[in-house]
Amino acid sequence: MRDKAILHGYLKRARDGLLLKVEGLSDYDARRPLTPTATNLLGLVKHVASVQLGYFGETFGRPADRVVPWLADDAEPDADMWVPAAESRAEIVEFHHYSAAHSDATIEALSLDAVGEVPWWQPEKRQVTLHQILVHMIAETARHAGHADILRETIDGEVGLRSGDPNIPGRSPDEWAAYRARVEAEARRA
Repeated sequence: MRDKAILHGYLKRARDGLLLKVEGLSDYDARRPLTPTATNLLGLVKHVASVQLGYFGETFGRPADRVVPWLADDAEPDADMWVPAAESRAEIVEFHHYSAAHSDATIEALSLDAVGEVPWWQPEKRQVTLHQILVHMIAETARHAGHADILRETIDGEVGLRSGDPNIPGRSPDEWAAYRARVEAEARRA
């Protein structure tokens, strides 16, 4: 039981880290595409909430009691990766909380060796355990939280989980510029 609690704790921390990246931003900055493939912060939150709902819901025969239009068979491709103006940030954050609560209920109800089936995976890989899906979703959430870290830094320079994060060196803007210049110089020398 302790292993499940440890894994669940990592998933919760990764979720929280992702959600923190949209706090304090304008709606435009939360939604705007920041890469050539249109990756954006609020879209990452929407995507993670969407896949989490599928992996902990449908996979284990515990479907959500909510219609999610961007996941419908006739939805536009990548509709879970961005947020149209008609969808509010509050709705997406609430959907993420809903998805997390639904997933948490599955995690609490089942043992790590509970078997499920991921219908969108290749037939020979579809049968999974809760343990496997927990690890998969920790990796998925942490990967997208990492994307969000970089996107947020490009918007307003905010790094780490929040201002004053003890894991981030306390450098002034000039010290960061000097550090970056040193890294750039070494990259060019290589």
